[in-house]
Amino acid sequence: MPDSNIYVVLIHFPVKNKKGLTIGSALTTIDLHDIARACMTFGLKGFYVVSPYEDQIILAKQVIDHWCKGVGSKLNPHRKKALELIRVTHTFEEALKGMKEERKEQVVTVGTSAKSHSTSIKTKNLRQKLNNPGSYALIFGTAWGLADELLDKCDYILEPIKGNTDYNHLSVRSAVSIYLDRIVNG
Repeated sequence: MPDSNIYVVLIHFPVKNKKGLTIGSALTTIDLHDIARACMTFGLKGFYVVSPYEDQIILAKQVIDHWCKGVGSKLNPHRKKALELIRVTHTFEEALKGMKEERKEQVVTVGTSAKSHSTSIKTKNLRQKLNNPGSYALIFGTAWGLADELLDKCDYILEPIKGNTDYNHLSVRSAVSIYLDRIVNG
């Protein structure tokens, strides 16, 4: 995918807590590393991290700067290349605006959830849509997933990842990798 039209967006607000209430969640630095590396592996255009919290944005930028401009850039150039894909924004709308400006195309939003929705589409259906004009934002929620008010605004919702047990609470970085493999490789 030399000129990818796919972005990953990691949402820290609005997301849900285990009671289903809308909250904001804290950034986990390992998500930055692992999701950026997955985005690089599968040839994505970029990775947006969304948080309205200034302290979390500062933390994200410190991690990115360490690996892209600091000592880390010399110690691990492969990680530098992956972390250069990250853009940090205060809102989801800012992330969409950034994608639209970068590619000069409309952005199709694709939400993810561990729960089934009546309008869920299969990854193979999304893979077919990627040939249409536009950029595609694969949206992932931290904590207990995307808040309904954001999920309801998405153009599509991917079918959930299911294992062979009733347990269904993957880490977001695992979910990103699984979805990207299914979308890119079939």
